[in-house]
Amino acid sequence: MEQNFQMTDNIRIAVQHAHEMLLHKAFEPAVQQGYEILKRYPNEANGLFIIASAYRGLGQLDKAKGILQKLVNKTDNFALAHQELAFTLAEQKQIKPAIAALTSAVNIESNLPLSWKLLSELLQSLGENKQAEKAYNNYLRFSAKYPKFGNALQAFIENKLAVSEGFCREHLKQHPTDVNAIRLLAEIAIKLGIFEDAEHLLVRCLELAPDYQLARLNYAHVLNKREKSQQALAEIEKLEQKENVPPQQILKAAILVRLGKFDVALELYNKLIKILPEHAGLFTSRGHVLKTIGKQEAAISSYRQAIECSPSHGEAYWSLANLKTFRFEQMDIEQMQQVLLSKHLSPLERVNICFALGKAFEDKGDFRQSFSCYQQGNALKQKIERYDADETTHLIDRTIATCIPEMFSNINNEGCKKPDPIFIVGLPRSGSTLLEQILASHSMVDGTKELPNITAMVRRLSERKKRDDVSKYPEVIATLSPEQLECLGQEYINNTQIHRSDAPYFIDKMPNNFAHIGLIKRILPNAKIIDARRNPMSACFSGYKQLFSSGQAFSYGLENIGRYYLDYIKLMDHWQKVLPGQIHTVCYEDVVKDFETQVRSLLDFCDLPFEENCLEFYKNARAVNTASSEQVRQPIYQSGLNAWTKFDPYLDPLKNVLSPMIT
Repeated sequence: MEQNFQMTDNIRIAVQHAHEMLLHKAFEPAVQQGYEILKRYPNEANGLFIIASAYRGLGQLDKAKGILQKLVNKTDNFALAHQELAFTLAEQKQIKPAIAALTSAVNIESNLPLSWKLLSELLQSLGENKQAEKAYNNYLRFSAKYPKFGNALQAFIENKLAVSEGFCREHLKQHPTDVNAIRLLAEIAIKLGIFEDAEHLLVRCLELAPDYQLARLNYAHVLNKREKSQQALAEIEKLEQKENVPPQQILKAAILVRLGKFDVALELYNKLIKILPEHAGLFTSRGHVLKTIGKQEAAISSYRQAIECSPSHGEAYWSLANLKTFRFEQMDIEQMQQVLLSKHLSPLERVNICFALGKAFEDKGDFRQSFSCYQQGNALKQKIERYDADETTHLIDRTIATCIPEMFSNINNEGCKKPDPIFIVGLPRSGSTLLEQILASHSMVDGTKELPNITAMVRRLSERKKRDDVSKYPEVIATLSPEQLECLGQEYINNTQIHRSDAPYFIDKMPNNFAHIGLIKRILPNAKIIDARRNPMSACFSGYKQLFSSGQAFSYGLENIGRYYLDYIKLMDHWQKVLPGQIHTVCYEDVVKDFETQVRSLLDFCDLPFEENCLEFYKNARAVNTASSEQVRQPIYQSGLNAWTKFDPYLDPLKNVLSPMIT
């Protein structure tokens, strides 16, 4: 026992001496010391580690890699050996193997700041921005000097946002200029969708640390989310002056898309794909651009390339299904079913594939299997969204109680008088894109997209920072002064200008704006409002089958979407009473059955002269980025009417809710 103890002690001293050599960059003596250790103790892992580290220091990377690969294969829990192997591989530009080695290192021992830092850098070089930020937050966590900030990072990584915010704010009381903590607060705000707060925090962060590249990238992202896309682009250009890593270019492409610069964005995506040919998300994003500009075959090819890169990339499968005119082959269906069997599939990927399979089986006429897939996808998405139907009903009731006839008695003398906007409202999948395409085919009307400006204005007026905060909206509508009304109306006109061309009128097709018609008519009394309406069962089931890119949380449950439809009708009936003659209702079924009459009526309401182009809307080559993009590039067809009846046996929960409407 004594001899063994003495031998262990000797190893410890020898190893410590060798580490001091490495620390002082005495690499050749360190190699010799390592071999001396192995002569006495042939199975000593530290000897191999020292030799490999010294070889890396001498630039002999192949020798270092060979030794380290043997070392990690023969030892189960030597985290530093995996880390050293990763450093060696990174120097050899073997990025993916280095990431794998770093992942092994931090799985064995999480408290390795240098591993987390390099992992963040390597992931960023591959354009994996979310994973890179997660790794960077772990680097900050394990290198944190202050316990409260470390606790804040730990809670953030575990998605305990309220706990993280609490620790972060406590830390900032004592260290108000800690830019890492300020950026973390901004990240929390981004996750909660409170982009205005995130913007202010990141402005402060960059005032303190102008060269904080990650914070500036976060800032550009937030600006883009807040429809300040030109400003976001300027921030990307500042980043490019320092370095030009893929996450910046990926965000730049997304900004260009939001600005409607599709050709430039497409060119950038093509360049990025050459650099990162295995990045499935780039192929999907490129496919979205191609779909928007009407290049369907090229979009299909790009989505399929995404699947080749990553067979579990659910967004690509749903993107194919979301073309509406695309039909999956049997091999596609079998591949999706196989992917669903994986226990490692993320909830969101699973949701995407369930919706895609629902569409695939629907096209095959297997409506039982189709509904089963839609039902599974909706149930999973509902858990993610946590929608509260009672909350919506309460908001509608408050709106009706607030927006009484007296509020609108003087609207012609208030607000911004410009007649430019034409709002198309209603439920999604109710024909709003068709109406937009008809109007956008008129020479005096610019088509834009679903603009978030009114929603952003409502969020600001609500002064609501957290989900549990009491909103000041809609009651605040009644308190706005004439000056505020005019200012808000002009703000809307100014902020939407970026999406327009030279036509005197433009379309805002955000369907959810039906809830804000009271605000719209007070700030823009001459705006036109069009209510795109559809048979209740058709509208609701079409929404239930649709996986939306964002929002529309009400649609992921038959009872929820039915209740939402009833609330929508109740509020639209109220608007018709308090704003008589101000809203033009267009029923999708009427448009399909008597097209020209409905088009002429629509143009008359908008004070637009009749133009033949509006009847040939499907020839309009404008970009369309909604789910109906391919459908509105075809002439009117009746095959979509009452498509819900094929699923009738499964829709009793919806029919029960809608019984007041459908009887």
